[in-house]
Amino acid sequence: MHEKSTNVTLITRFLLMGFPDDQVLQRLYAAFFSLVYLVALMGNLLIIILTTIDHHLQTPMYFFLKNLSLIDICYISVTVPKSVMNTLTYNHSISFVGCASQVFLVLVFAGTEFALLLVMSYDRYAAICCPLHYEAIMNRGACAQMVTASWFSGCIYGSIHVAGTFSVHFCGPNIVHQFFCDIPSLLTLACSGDQILEYVFIIISCCFVFICFTFMVASYGYIVSTVLRINSSKGRFKTFSTCMPHLAVVTLFFSSGFIAYLGSASKSSSSMNLFMSVLYSLLPPSLNPVIYSLRNRDMKVALGKIFDEK
Repeated sequence: MHEKSTNVTLITRFLLMGFPDDQVLQRLYAAFFSLVYLVALMGNLLIIILTTIDHHLQTPMYFFLKNLSLIDICYISVTVPKSVMNTLTYNHSISFVGCASQVFLVLVFAGTEFALLLVMSYDRYAAICCPLHYEAIMNRGACAQMVTASWFSGCIYGSIHVAGTFSVHFCGPNIVHQFFCDIPSLLTLACSGDQILEYVFIIISCCFVFICFTFMVASYGYIVSTVLRINSSKGRFKTFSTCMPHLAVVTLFFSSGFIAYLGSASKSSSSMNLFMSVLYSLLPPSLNPVIYSLRNRDMKVALGKIFDEK
């Protein structure tokens, strides 16, 4: 598995050792992960089905929500099934190419979700601040272009970071203290000084994320100012309630990512790092359908129609 050459270890496989060594605990983790995965899968598939078959949900907001659910399914499917399979078979290895592919796909879907959340905030801005021009601004072609741009930006984001991470020389060992391949864990295995390129990419990405987040905050600033100009309190609540699910999802996405970043940047224990990674990899995909279903009357009506027909 290892070949030494000029103090550099040629790693062909990694060992994902994020879970405790106790087999009973590993099986409990596998059962918990499987349950969360099934909940996320069914919830997001339900949203995709509802927004496809119900003609009342053929609007830009639900078109973006359908794509968000698709991204969440892909995002959680990259890490959880592999982790559960490794745990049940007691085989914790992953190939070098498999690890690089996992990093790439996780970053692609995370980057695409962030871009799509930015698009969805613009959709809410157009609906509330420019209602007379909403249909012209958010026409079918524009929505398709925005979603395509979101996927493209996610692919660019994933490609840059995979290139930066796997351009380093790994000095060993090949043990990754996570249940999937992630950049902070891999960079700890790199030879000293080789991580500079990836750190540069991370700094640039953080600056870009901050700029996009600023645009998102600005759009909600305009939304709040528009809502406050509505005379009736009932009208203000009804208008702003259309933004509540998106605000909740954005808060969940950024808070889980920020907490995970703090955990990877600090010298916290491996169990704490595992909790952080579970937080940002499992929580958003599984809770997003719940947030949009519980806070959305149209979704409840569409779901009720299906049960009434049966």
